[in-house]
Amino acid sequence: MRKKVCRILIGGMCIAALTGCAQETSAGTLVTLNEVAHSIFYAPQYVAIEEGYFEDEGIDLTLVNGGGADKVMTAMISGDADIGFMGSEASIYTYAGGEEDYAVNFAQLTQRAGNFLVGRVPEEDFRWSDLKGKKVLGGRAGGMPQMVFEYILKKNGLDPKTDLEIDQSINFGLTAAAFTGDDSDYTVEFEPFATGLETAGEGYVVASLGEESGYVPYTAYCVKRSYLEENPEIVQKFTNAIQKGMDYVNTHSAEEIARTIHPQFKETGLEDLVTIVKRYQEQDTWKEDLVFEEESFELLQNILEEAGELPMRVPYEDLITTEFAKAAIE
Repeated sequence: MRKKVCRILIGGMCIAALTGCAQETSAGTLVTLNEVAHSIFYAPQYVAIEEGYFEDEGIDLTLVNGGGADKVMTAMISGDADIGFMGSEASIYTYAGGEEDYAVNFAQLTQRAGNFLVGRVPEEDFRWSDLKGKKVLGGRAGGMPQMVFEYILKKNGLDPKTDLEIDQSINFGLTAAAFTGDDSDYTVEFEPFATGLETAGEGYVVASLGEESGYVPYTAYCVKRSYLEENPEIVQKFTNAIQKGMDYVNTHSAEEIARTIHPQFKETGLEDLVTIVKRYQEQDTWKEDLVFEEESFELLQNILEEAGELPMRVPYEDLITTEFAKAAIE
């Protein structure tokens, strides 16, 4: 494992807004990446950091945990971040809202939902119909976790509004802690929180939303249109580094991946980390390339439309570019 060039700021914004021309440091071009959450779900990104792929591309990366897609988009639009990493629904909302310098998605990372349904007791024969009449800790309205959950419920003949109670009052990242002390029957959790509940004996994974939902464009990288026009070479170098991380997770074992990204998740034991990575591998979480296909974008809009969150259908060619992802695999 090589020494990485990356500054990580958890739960906050960057120190100063980065506007205008890209800034240079002794380690390379300074790029601030704001991620929706710090999760093992995004393993290729952390492999790229830990293996020095950004350094190889001449990028001095600062990583910020935005704590939700809405916050990531706000940071990027305001200039506090160069690149945003989140569900692409946020870019659709921004475009539909009339923002002239809207976000353009240039690389898709995950192709499955990354969260799991956790219950109070083990349920080897769990069926989604078992949620009828139950209380579930869900996600923010309009966010991908909640919309995919509702998509799955409808797919299994359940009405999210009348057949069960979905508590959306808990802030992102805090539902696992809330689950240990409230009266909910289930909670929808990302890793490492799902495995953390299992390890503590407070909950048990009963279903994978990624397996049930099928392939969906869950998370992608985006930049403001103006940044893309002014800094195409930086976007390409960033994409190259992420593609190298993607190649790594698709050619290495769960044990090797877990050891590589462990410095990013020091609070998670290596054994648990291996378990989590295996879960994501087994459900085909990560794409082989970063190309955001039109078919995937239309599926995303269909999910938003079913959830009642799509203000208007937006053109693929405005919000998606595949130029950089295709160049990264040539």
